[in-house]
Amino acid sequence: MTGRHRGRPTRRLPRRRGVAYICRADSRQTRTGTMSSTNSDLQARREAAVPRGVASATAIHAARAENAELWDVEGRRYIDFAGGIAVLNVGHRHPRVMEAVRRQAELFTHTAFQVAPYESYIALAERLNGLAPFPGPAKTILFSTGAEATENAVKIARAATGRSGVVAFTGAFHGRSLLASALTGKVRPYKAPFGSMPAGVYHVPFPAGEVTVEDSLKALDFLFAADIDPAQVAAIIIEPVQGEGGFRPTPAALLRALRAVCDTHGIVLIADEVQTGFARTGRLFGIELSGVAPDLVCIAKSLGGGFPLSGVIGRAALMDAVGPGGLGGTYAGAPIACAAALAVLDVIAEEGLVERANAIGALIRDRLEGMRGRRGLTPISAPRGPGAMIGFDILEGPDGPVRVGGAAAICARAAERGLILLSCGIQGETVRILVPLTAPDSLIEEGLAVIEQALAL
Repeated sequence: MTGRHRGRPTRRLPRRRGVAYICRADSRQTRTGTMSSTNSDLQARREAAVPRGVASATAIHAARAENAELWDVEGRRYIDFAGGIAVLNVGHRHPRVMEAVRRQAELFTHTAFQVAPYESYIALAERLNGLAPFPGPAKTILFSTGAEATENAVKIARAATGRSGVVAFTGAFHGRSLLASALTGKVRPYKAPFGSMPAGVYHVPFPAGEVTVEDSLKALDFLFAADIDPAQVAAIIIEPVQGEGGFRPTPAALLRALRAVCDTHGIVLIADEVQTGFARTGRLFGIELSGVAPDLVCIAKSLGGGFPLSGVIGRAALMDAVGPGGLGGTYAGAPIACAAALAVLDVIAEEGLVERANAIGALIRDRLEGMRGRRGLTPISAPRGPGAMIGFDILEGPDGPVRVGGAAAICARAAERGLILLSCGIQGETVRILVPLTAPDSLIEEGLAVIEQALAL
């Protein structure tokens, strides 16, 4: 490529894997013929046109991105430690993914799998079945969003067991559709304005803070004694690492105990791997760290490499419990997304991203540990999370407690300095790091230096 594109001046971006890319930082024409060249212009248009119910972590309006860097409409460069909320484990616009998308787009973009099925969906299902984190035959169905994955996992479990009850955990996040909101273990902002939630969903405390694994299991026993017979429970759903709940790993002891409970009572164990999946935790699936085999696995986010795709991988006998027509969706398993996902799985394997996640995690933890307790910096907790799924809390003092809402200010300061970070946690106390696993060490070090600057008092 030359330094010009469509007759307009351009800037070259850093080379990646031998390919040169260009970025045009000027404004682009909209369908209405108006032009917006600044973040403030677009923010004003957004506020007039888009409902406030969909929030944005920053007022950075993207123009272009490559690997772990993003440029806004004003041409400013940002290091991306958010990865589109864990969607970009292989980075923005990985060349292998983009080439697979190009090839598929030249053939067809949509038929609806329920109308005219296609090989890429079948090939992806075969590939995922071979990677399933449980023994025995597996089958996979594809959807578009993480909420679709969790809802359909519940539907499959209910059909397979003939039961309706579902147990989830406080602090969990399973999506924003109505049933997914019911599964989510946080009232605000996910439930409060929306009236009654679907029936049959129960929550027990997640082991965090002063709550132990024993406390969680005792609460489960109380639930079975007071509210619902375990013989009426279809599924228990849990994240191997809570995402929105604060990047809190689920103790292996709890997962082992839940597996035993499910085996005793004929309950389906669902692992929600929407955020933890596809190498982020230093394993392909986060549940593998515990040695526990689930029955159903919800997948999404980084599977599609930036294209909307989700699914459920499950034990074949469970997956076949639903009759024809009971599952699906018009855009579910879209051809372009399937092509992208097959390329994503190739990249993870060929570039060693499972191992790379552990190396990145070690680098980040080491730097964050060096910031703990340092004079002149905002107090932070010890970093936590497996692989490259790292979170840390903002504290009121060196020995705590957490600073309620404290992460948002740090993320805002980081954005001002050219780093995109996200907050999470039940009290908005946690900063989370989801840098693409393809990011070079030098870029990660640069981003960590910005975090240190943002923590400066």
